Amino acid sequence: MGTIDVHEFISLDGVVSDPSWTAEYGFTDAMGEAIGRLTDAAILLGRTTYEMFHPAWSARGHDVESGGAFFNGAPKHVVTSTLADPLEWENSRVLGPYDPARIQQLKDATDGGIYVSGSVTLVRALLADGLVDTLNLFVYPVSLGAGLRLFAEGARVPLRLRESETYENGVVRLTYGPPLA
Repeated sequence: MGTIDVHEFISLDGVVSDPSWTAEYGFTDAMGEAIGRLTDAAILLGRTTYEMFHPAWSARGHDVESGGAFFNGAPKHVVTSTLADPLEWENSRVLGPYDPARIQQLKDATDGGIYVSGSVTLVRALLADGLVDTLNLFVYPVSLGAGLRLFAEGARVPLRLRESETYENGVVRLTYGPPLA
């Protein structure tokens, strides 16, 4: 059975929208290694993130150093009610609208990790339905004051810290899993 491993770049006040604000902090080799450990068997994306990732990653070909080999070669599953198959990006398929049973079937049929990045609406639903195995938050030392937040107002999401790592650029990776039963 597969695992769903989420990766988000997030500000101190929970903002995850348009991660261009992360550029001023740089991206360390250790951060790349941590994300590389999440890129295993497949990719699960919401429509908006798919539409952002497709042009950015497909242009990189199958270069291992840039991550293109994984992002272009791995099976990509897109949760959407507006796009139809076949999708343009190689190895991509539409799962249809969000359905926790369909996501569980994908986990059951996947041997290894299913990588999720961005896709905030999808991640919120996955968390609410208990389908996320690891939530990897790369917390940047900045408060943005406005923007789309990972956790909606009023949402209660109990988690358990599994691991943390601090990088030389001030970013901290916090890896959470479901709380102990």
